[in-house]
Amino acid sequence: MILQKSIPYNPLEEVPLPGIKPMNLADWLRPDEAFAAQVAYRAELLSNSRDKVLMMHPDAQIAAQELLELVLDHRYDGARDHVILPDGTRVTLDWQQPLATLGQICQEDFCILERAEGSPEHVLTGAVLCFPASWTLAEKFMRPLVGVHDTVDSYDSKMASRVQRLFDGVQVGRPLWRFNALWYQSPELHAPRAEHDPRDQSHGEDAPYLRSEQQVILRLPKCRSVVFSIHTYMVHRDDVMAEWGQDVAAS
Repeated sequence: MILQKSIPYNPLEEVPLPGIKPMNLADWLRPDEAFAAQVAYRAELLSNSRDKVLMMHPDAQIAAQELLELVLDHRYDGARDHVILPDGTRVTLDWQQPLATLGQICQEDFCILERAEGSPEHVLTGAVLCFPASWTLAEKFMRPLVGVHDTVDSYDSKMASRVQRLFDGVQVGRPLWRFNALWYQSPELHAPRAEHDPRDQSHGEDAPYLRSEQQVILRLPKCRSVVFSIHTYMVHRDDVMAEWGQDVAAS
């Protein structure tokens, strides 16, 4: 069981969809107390279930390498050969496998979305997705934004247009972010669900764990592809209510 004790924003706040806010780039990729445990689990998944958690079209290689470079500059002082994780683990950087490398040095999952000339939407061309929440990478890979969200009830044509405008408009160095939050019976981080599998009806406000994703949209400066990063928090109900329950009661 891998849990955090706190979340750096109020996950119980009700925010109208899509709930997008500007983010200071310096606040991207902030590790928390679950870093070591989450990264170790990610390495295990990449070793044992690589075909389920990592997919990339060959044309996304340039974007993936640029993303790795950006992460290293931002998080690891511009390292290019290897990094030392906070627990002392040494990870050699494999520039031919940039997404797999990212999966071993960050808590975040990363999705690369690219819009080809003449295409109406961005397409998911690559991802390292170790901690899916009720979706599977294989079913979303190489699909446009509408296809990625086709099982989301609130993702209607109006919402699709708004999200596409966000992906078109996000500027280099000025990322955008949002969060989601849902109560879960299980604290399992790797929780895929196929599109045609029944929904888990056990979610509810009486469940013991709150799962919240901090989702960030940013543009790569060179190739101009869009990156969607996901930092997953799993927090016990007692800790959530101790930190944010008074805010909810007062609202």
